[in-house]
Amino acid sequence: MRQTVLFSAFIVALCVPCHAAEKVAPTLRAGASAVDITPKIFPLNMPGLFTARMAESAHDPLHARALVLDDGATTLALVVVDNIGVAQEVCDEAKGMASKQCGIAVDKILVASTHTHTGPNSNIKAGPAPAVEYRKVLVAGIAESIVRAHAALRPAGVGAAASPLPEEVFCRRWFLKPGKMTPNPFGQMDKVKMNPGTSADVIDRPAGPTDPDVTILSVQDATSGKPLALLANYSLHYVGHVPEGMISADYFGEFARLMRSRMGGGDVVAIMSNGTSGDINNAPFLVERPPRKPFEQIQIVAEKAAEAAWRAHATIATHRQDARLGMIQRQVTLKRRRPTSEQIAAAKAVLAVKDQAQRDKLPRLAENYAHRTLSLAEASETVNVPVQALQIGDLAVCTIPFEAFAEISLGLKKRSPFPRTMVIGLANGTNGYLPTPEQHKLGGYETWLGTNRVQEDASVILTDNLLEMLRELQKTATKNPHEV
Repeated sequence: MRQTVLFSAFIVALCVPCHAAEKVAPTLRAGASAVDITPKIFPLNMPGLFTARMAESAHDPLHARALVLDDGATTLALVVVDNIGVAQEVCDEAKGMASKQCGIAVDKILVASTHTHTGPNSNIKAGPAPAVEYRKVLVAGIAESIVRAHAALRPAGVGAAASPLPEEVFCRRWFLKPGKMTPNPFGQMDKVKMNPGTSADVIDRPAGPTDPDVTILSVQDATSGKPLALLANYSLHYVGHVPEGMISADYFGEFARLMRSRMGGGDVVAIMSNGTSGDINNAPFLVERPPRKPFEQIQIVAEKAAEAAWRAHATIATHRQDARLGMIQRQVTLKRRRPTSEQIAAAKAVLAVKDQAQRDKLPRLAENYAHRTLSLAEASETVNVPVQALQIGDLAVCTIPFEAFAEISLGLKKRSPFPRTMVIGLANGTNGYLPTPEQHKLGGYETWLGTNRVQEDASVILTDNLLEMLRELQKTATKNPHEV
């Protein structure tokens, strides 16, 4: 009997340390990869303007860059793709393919686009062979980037920081001097104009703020202390000025190349994601910039962004190996904007004009927006859009499947319960522009019916959802990991 009691006590003594060890936060693991998705077959249209632009070759490579994180309880994948806007259908297909191969849950995968305007269409299923084939390359490349990053998982630590780069972001929506506004495609007068030129005789003041920060997530190998990956975020539209007829990753790709080199090269993966840049570009209004050679301005912006990222990186005191992970995804139902009967009649009247002389008198882009108006009239009344909130230690990441205005990220960052927040736009699909209700009142390209396709308070609805999701993540993070 005494031997039995002693043996039982011995077993209990052995179990206590094991149980205590179980309560220690699991060690974070991370893996990263970059998969080349540059098209090999041309010609390919580069969408983003109102007319076709055919590419015959690639100036620099396109990539799908992935970062996978695993804390022992949750596995997340973040992928940034060099594309103007990967369609939700393509994102979903690639996520499903990756999930089957490496087991990451589909709703724990983020796929965002850089918004380069010199990349191919993402979702052409029928038509010219190069475009149809490229869709297959894109889906497979996104999935492969996730699988490779998952296979490369190793003990890691993470840290987040930000550094401002205000001199390369400019609000592109401006109030004009009295009498300088021209009619919009619907024959009406807006209060602000997109990209109005640089003349002090015409433009008055910008209509909104910018988000100047380059925010980064730094990932280090826990064993060697060497850099493993760096995810950056900057609210700047593409830069452009690529040689004509050539594919390019724009400043996003050049940043990745420069930053990877600065962090030691090798297997390091550097990633630049697009923030909320729906009303932001790289044009310094009221200033005449010196002439640039093709690709030169891209190099300048990428160099400055890499410097800002490096400054931010230098402020990170500790890369935490006990960082908790969390991710919530929601499908939010939004109402589509519906044209009125008067707007439909006006659109039909525009398209009924056949005489060239009369067509020349129509407002600029009137025919384009007449088609968009009629298309919206036939569309479904609602659209479901995915939004995601992620926790990576003390960093929160919010995703929005729109070209969102800078005010939206500024608001999310100010109201977020986390010490630092990154907002990634054009994530998990693309649904047009997302102005705030206040900006809708001013009009302008980004607010036009057909450019913006969802209800005017959609930014408020999505922001409220994301903040609620962040609070839920924060609440979950305070619990014992074995109680979650």
